Amino acid sequence: MKRNKVEICGVNTAQLPVLTNAVMRELFVQLQDGQLHAREKLVNGNLRLVLSVIQRFNNRGEYVDDLFQVGCIGLMKAIDNFDLSQNVKFSTYAVPMIVGEIRRYLRDNNPIRVSRSLRDIAYKALQVRDSLTNEKLREPSILEISQAMDVPKEDVVFALDAIQDPVSLFEPIYHDGGDPIYVMDQLSDERNQDNLWVEEISIREALQKLNDREKRILSMRFFEGKTQMEVAEEIGISQAQVSRLEKAAIHHMHKFIKT
Repeated sequence: MKRNKVEICGVNTAQLPVLTNAVMRELFVQLQDGQLHAREKLVNGNLRLVLSVIQRFNNRGEYVDDLFQVGCIGLMKAIDNFDLSQNVKFSTYAVPMIVGEIRRYLRDNNPIRVSRSLRDIAYKALQVRDSLTNEKLREPSILEISQAMDVPKEDVVFALDAIQDPVSLFEPIYHDGGDPIYVMDQLSDERNQDNLWVEEISIREALQKLNDREKRILSMRFFEGKTQMEVAEEIGISQAQVSRLEKAAIHHMHKFIKT
């Protein structure tokens, strides 16, 4: 997502109005009285709320204009369904609806398609889970959910996993006013273990023992991902020669790393 974008969908975000609580309340009263112009003012006056929400999805690779439009749909739904009689700030009510609309959009446009039958099982499992939670006053197990649905527990697990939104490695999970802690900070990476780091250094040193043509062949094969035929055509030798040189170079490096 492109950050710090001033104009989104033809809207100059730097000039968006901000409504006071008193004005908001008055506009909602007008809207309930059938004055539709109040709805437009409420939408325009809360577009900054949509902007703040879509910042949460910065690392999804989606166009900011698309997310803004989807967020506006969630905002309009929130405006149409907001109940003034409830002692709740509009932003508190609207943010979950905007987030939900964006998550539905991301799920429906996910390149990893989830079948309709799998989604049905997942949504049914969520309903059963909520029902059992209210009944037992605790979180039910997958086995209890599957038994209540008369569906194999493996199918329940698979279905629930399938509808989960992917989480960005840069999603903040804790912030105490200092540096935030991201999801990636909680994950271990075996590639960074000391023994592999030492091995990587050995490989680099071994590469330096090869002649220029051997280095070039290994670089093209294993760093650029080219086939032996492609390497042969580029260097101007036969594929059989590339194969022999590649094996000899690897054998030479292997002996150096072992010593």
